[in-house]
Amino acid sequence: MELARKFRDSKPSGMIRVFQAIEKMNGVLNLSIGEPDFVTEPDIVDAGAKAAKEGFTHYPPLQGYIETREAACAYWERHHGLKSSPDNVYISVGGLHIPWLAFGALLNPGDEVMLIEPYFTPYEAQIKGNGGVPVPIRTREENNFAPTIEELRASATSRTRGIILNYPGNPSGRVATRKQLEEIAQFVEERDMFVLSDEIYESMIFSGEHVCFATLPGMKERTLLAAGLSKSHCMTGWRIGYLFAPQNVINTMCVLSSYQTYGVNTLSQKAAEYALNTQDEKVKERAEIFGERMRAVEARLNAMKGVKCHRAEGSFYLFPDISQTSLTSEEFTWQLLNEAKVAVLPGSAFGQTGEGYVRIACTQSMETLIESMNRMEEFCRRF
Repeated sequence: MELARKFRDSKPSGMIRVFQAIEKMNGVLNLSIGEPDFVTEPDIVDAGAKAAKEGFTHYPPLQGYIETREAACAYWERHHGLKSSPDNVYISVGGLHIPWLAFGALLNPGDEVMLIEPYFTPYEAQIKGNGGVPVPIRTREENNFAPTIEELRASATSRTRGIILNYPGNPSGRVATRKQLEEIAQFVEERDMFVLSDEIYESMIFSGEHVCFATLPGMKERTLLAAGLSKSHCMTGWRIGYLFAPQNVINTMCVLSSYQTYGVNTLSQKAAEYALNTQDEKVKERAEIFGERMRAVEARLNAMKGVKCHRAEGSFYLFPDISQTSLTSEEFTWQLLNEAKVAVLPGSAFGQTGEGYVRIACTQSMETLIESMNRMEEFCRRF
């Protein structure tokens, strides 16, 4: 069967190729996937089951249940000072569905969207899939992998329409400072752009602060704030995310989603409502556990030959520099996997800035992480 021309040359990303390889191997210690090892709290599961028994088994509202949207508003006001109306919230099929619908609502053919490197791999395909042109922006580790206003201005053209931010960052684990975000906001206002701010790791901050981009002066009406419960509430399998955005964007996303999903799983929405309203202490406890894991793995990495690891301020990712091994990111990743049975991701999968780095997800038990570091240390001794 003949494929559409636009997909004939499509190939799995460096990230997906690692995932596919792991499926065919035994005994791999998997530090490649950004999924918490904790299961969903039993009372959240009970809330979903209770909703089923109460009859929440019909088509949901396209925008999402108002109670779930109210819970999202309350959570972000409580934690980050963002005041918003449930009318400005859209409930999505996981966080990954948000950029696809948002770009569908906002981009005209040929519109450019700035991608801050290193970036979450799917962003690029989502921009292209909606007729846009991704414009990668190289960054430097010593600047928290955040762009300067001069770098942004130098890459802007008459077609520049938007920018994607992701802090705390995947894969870098870095957090942009308030000053850096204020500079980006100045640039956004100068160019009359929209911002997709992916803040799904907002609950995992180990140093510094998380600044909600939409709370910066003049940015609320320009910002699409993407969030979810996969990481903070360990609900990856429930496929539930949400977005804060201007009303006209929300309305168009609802129309687009009516052709694709016709709303979001009702039981996931009711479980999410309960989770957002009741789990703050559990979220905080798990963030502390992730922080302990990060510090332990970071110390081990910095003791290895040919490896340097800067302290991550947030998320649950470390992004060590392996360039002193003289291997490329891909070479390091595949040799480590095949020889030591430890899976990480090549930094090059996240843009050119990622070359010379690998991503390590501290989403396994401390025992697994220690054994992984033992194997990796042995692997690095040859360099």
